Amino acid sequence: MMEVYLLEWANLLLRWVHVITAIAWVGSSFYFVFLDNNLLRPTSPDLLEKGVDGAMWAVHGGGFYNPQKYMIAPKVIHSKLHWFYWESYSTWLSGFALFTVLYLYNASTYLIDKSLMNWSPGAAVGVALSFLVVFWMIYDAVCQLFGFRKNGELIVGVLMLAVITFASWLACHWFAGRAAFLLVGAMVATAMSANVFFWIIPGQRKVVAAMTSDKPYDTKAMAIHGKRGKQRSVHNTYFTLPVIFAMLSNHYSFIYTHPQNWVILVLMMFAGAAIRQYFVMRHGYKHGRSGNPWPYAAVGVAVIVGVIVWLGPRSSAAIAPTAPTAPSTTVAADTVPTAVAKIIDQRCLMCHGAQVQMKNVRLDTAENIQKNKAMVYQQVVVTQQMPMNNSTGITPEERQIIADWAKP
Repeated sequence: MMEVYLLEWANLLLRWVHVITAIAWVGSSFYFVFLDNNLLRPTSPDLLEKGVDGAMWAVHGGGFYNPQKYMIAPKVIHSKLHWFYWESYSTWLSGFALFTVLYLYNASTYLIDKSLMNWSPGAAVGVALSFLVVFWMIYDAVCQLFGFRKNGELIVGVLMLAVITFASWLACHWFAGRAAFLLVGAMVATAMSANVFFWIIPGQRKVVAAMTSDKPYDTKAMAIHGKRGKQRSVHNTYFTLPVIFAMLSNHYSFIYTHPQNWVILVLMMFAGAAIRQYFVMRHGYKHGRSGNPWPYAAVGVAVIVGVIVWLGPRSSAAIAPTAPTAPSTTVAADTVPTAVAKIIDQRCLMCHGAQVQMKNVRLDTAENIQKNKAMVYQQVVVTQQMPMNNSTGITPEERQIIADWAKP
C-alpha cells in the first residue's frame, strides 16, 4: 500500500509540474507567433539603420512595451540575452517522467491490452518508446528534404498528417486505448521539444557566437539558422492544440474505448491544427498580409461537430430489445470467479450495467468484465476512486477479493 500511496503522490506532483511548465511553454510560443504576425516594418530611419525588421507598441500591466525584431542580429546587445528553452525542456522532462510513472512502470495495467496485443511489459515499453524516436526521425527527415522547396510546407503538412494517421492507427491497435492516445500526444510533443533542442537553440547560439566574435561572418549563412528556427517554431505552434487534446483525452473513456478510436484521435487532432491555423493567420489578416482565416476555423469546428454527432447515443427506439437477465446470472461465468461477480453485481452494476454505462464502461457480462479487468483493478484497488465516494459501500475485504483476481 505504501508503494501505491507514493506513486499517487508522484502522479500528482509530476502532473502539477508538467501543467505549469506546459503553460509557460505554450504561452511563450503563442506570444511569439502573435508578435510575428503583428510586428510591422518601421519607417523611422533610426530603427531601419539599426536593422530592425519589425516593431510594435503594446500596453500591459500599467506599462508600455516596444518589442523589436532583427532578422539576423543587432550589432550590439546592450543587456542580458534571454534564451527561451527551459520551458520546452522542463515540459518534456516532466511529461516523460509522468508517462513513465503512469504507463511504463505499470505497463501490464495501463499500457497492455491483451485483447489487442499479448506481449510482455518489456516489449510493450520498448515499442512505446520507439514511437517517440521514430516519429522524430521521420519528421526531421521530411522537414530537411522538403521544408524549403517550392510548396514545401504543404508537402510537409500532408506527409506528417499521413504519418500521424498511421501512427494513431498502429498505437490504437497495439496498446490500450487510453495509453495509445497519450502515446501519440507524447510522440508529437517529443518532436516539438526536439525541434528546440536540435535546431532552434543551436542555430541561435551560432548566430550569437558569430555576432560576438569580432570576426567577419556571412550574414546569408547565418540567416538560414533563423529561417530554420522560424520553420520549426511554426510547426510547434500547429502541434500544440493536437497534443493538448491527446493529453486531456485520458479522462474521457467514451473516446479512447470507441471501436474506431484512432479515427476520432486523428479527426480531433486535425481539427485542433486547423483552428490553430486560424489564430496564426488572424492577426496577419488584419494587416493585409494573408488571406481570410475563417475557413480554417470553420473546418475545425465542423470536424468537431461531426465527431460529436457521430459518437452521440442512439435513441432507445433504434436499439433492438433484449430479454432481461439477472445481472448476477449474466456475470457469473467460468472466466470470472463467483465472489468477484457478486461484488460487481452489488457494487458496480447500477452505474455500469445494461441500462446505464457511466464513462462507457459495462460490467454486466463476463466478457465485459474481462475486457475492463485492468481498469477495474486500477479504479477499485489502486486508486480506490470507485465506487464514487463509496456510494455502494464496498468493503476493504471486497477490494482485496478484486485485487487477488485482477492484479497483473
